[in-house]
This record gives sequence, C-alpha cells and structure tokens, in this order.
Amino acid sequence: MTQLKTYSARRISSWDTTGGNWDAWFIEPGEVKVLADIEGPGVISHIWFTVTHDDPHYLRKIVLRMYWDDEPYPSVETPLGDFFGLGHGQVFTYQCALFSTSTNYGTGIGGTDGPGVAMNCWVPMPFAKRARIEIVNEQEVPIRAFYFYIDYQKHESLGPSPVYFHAKWRRENPCDGWKGEGSIWGSEAWKERMRGPEGINKSDEGNYLILEAEGQGHYIGVNFSIDRYQKGWWGEGDDMIFIDRGGKRDWPPDMHGTGSEDYIGHAWGMQSVAHLYSGQPWAEEKDHFNRGKICVYRYHVLDPIPFTKDIRVSIEHGHANNRSDDISSVAYWYQVEPHREFCKLLPVALRLPNPL
Repeated sequence: MTQLKTYSARRISSWDTTGGNWDAWFIEPGEVKVLADIEGPGVISHIWFTVTHDDPHYLRKIVLRMYWDDEPYPSVETPLGDFFGLGHGQVFTYQCALFSTSTNYGTGIGGTDGPGVAMNCWVPMPFAKRARIEIVNEQEVPIRAFYFYIDYQKHESLGPSPVYFHAKWRRENPCDGWKGEGSIWGSEAWKERMRGPEGINKSDEGNYLILEAEGQGHYIGVNFSIDRYQKGWWGEGDDMIFIDRGGKRDWPPDMHGTGSEDYIGHAWGMQSVAHLYSGQPWAEEKDHFNRGKICVYRYHVLDPIPFTKDIRVSIEHGHANNRSDDISSVAYWYQVEPHREFCKLLPVALRLPNPL
C-alpha cells in the first residue's frame, strides 16, 4: 500500500455506452458471449458479476470460461455459481480470502435463496499475450441482464515464467461407496464394519478425484458441494495428494490427511462459519448425521502445494469410501502452460442440482 505501482489500472464492464442507465448485457439462449478480450501482458485483479434470471437453476446452467494466450482449451471452465463457491445452484451470502457473495434476500452466513446475488472474485490471473473471458448461456431462456466488472492491470512484463490460473468443475453423482443406507457413525454396527476388510483403504483408486494436472505449478484449493444421500457422518474421508510421481501412485501418498472435516480445517463435525481459507458457508440441514446439501471449501493461499511434474489430489467419500453421496467440486490451481485437459464439463442435464 505504501509503494508506487508500476502497472496501469483498467476495467471492462457492462456499462451503458450511450450514457443511459441500462448497464447490462442481454445474452440469448445458447449464445457464447465474450465479456473481455484483453491484450497482455496483464493481470486480472477483480471480477464482479450479477445476473437477472428466469430459470431457478441458472447458476448451474450458465458456464464461465477463461482462456489465456490463445490456448485451444479453457483454463477455467465451471458453472457460474460454483466458481464463486455457490454450490447446488444455491444463493447465499459469505466471504473468504478469494471470494465473496451477497444476496438481497436473507442475511449473513447461511442465507437462504434470494432473487439476486453479487459474486466477487479476487484471485489474481496473469496473462502474457491475451485473456479471453466468455459466458455461455445454456439455459432455454435468455439472460435478460448480465452485469459485470472485470478489473485488470496492464504491465510492461510478467517476468520470464508466469504461471496461469486454472479452475475446473467436476461431479460424481453418486460416488460409488460400499456402505448402503444404515448405521449412524460411532454406533457398534459402524465400529464392527470398520474392523472388516472394507474399512481399510491403502489406495486412492476409489477416491473422489479433485485434480489431476501435469506440468509445473501449485494447487491452491477446492470447494465442494455435497448432497448427503444417506444418514450418518460424511466427514471421515481422508485427503490424499501425490506429487511428482510421473503418474504412479505408489503407497503412501506424499500428503495424507485424517478426514474431510480435518482437511477443511474443522473438528468435531462442521460448523456454519466462513473463514479466510476454510469454511462451511451454507448447509441445508444443521444435523451433521442427517441427509441434505452442504457447501464447504479449503483454499491453500498461505500454504500452496507446488508440483514440478504432476499432481493428483483426491479424497475419500466417507471412511475408506464407504459413502455414496453426490459430490461436485471446483479445483483451483496455477501452472505453466500448456495444460492437460483435466476433465470435460458435463452437459446441462447432468449438472442440475437435486431437488431440495
């Protein structure tokens, strides 16, 4: 704050260039709308969106894509809401180090559905030659008003080896778990099941896959949207991270955790809080042992996980993958281009949230 800056600040927005007050863009069904096409070198420093909507699932049906330096594949490809941490197509208010949202119906952490929401992102996104940001309207109705700010910095140079921001959404609905409907975590039946061979996991083969990337860079975190199909405690899944293994996954992983709640920075269940780097900003049901949807996140801002060849990040769905829940996620990472195409975005019908 006390040092002179060497860049120039610029903005692209949806402002009414006629001088009027219709400061929004109309986007037809099926249309790919380029919000920004910026010459580099530069760094996108802040993004703000808000959208009028006629479809209750608009946050899952509208897709956000970003391309750096004329690459053929998007480095960012995710449903609009999930990118900002609004899982299950839900609208709520929260803030953390990288994102914030604010809805005009319901207040504070755990706010309920509202007619409108402001979405902010403060993740720095460098580009050497060109940045292109697109919105894809995969609804059957038009977007009557898409409002946006894209603030960026014009630089003389980014240095010899900039790393580029990436974000990808994926979903397993449901994950393939071996435990069916049944006992509550901690019961005698649960303890007996855990003693058996199905309660031992010395591989990440059946885990939920968060990220698989090749090249050089660093992993900076994930948000999860989990719909608990069965009763019982969901948070016993260990996180496992393999670094620079050349595609091999010899046991043990380079980083092995002790449970989903632990990876997210909580303990003794999940609490309805949104901290700087971890939290549970929204939960449909307060009872941790009941069914229902939740949204959680863990961002490695102060503790990024570097890789020089490749990285694989996964997490168990329940202890030893005993649960069969609906899990979707957005993984965030930086890496040197070109990047491997991590996953294909599912079609609209397979992205829709389950009914509340």
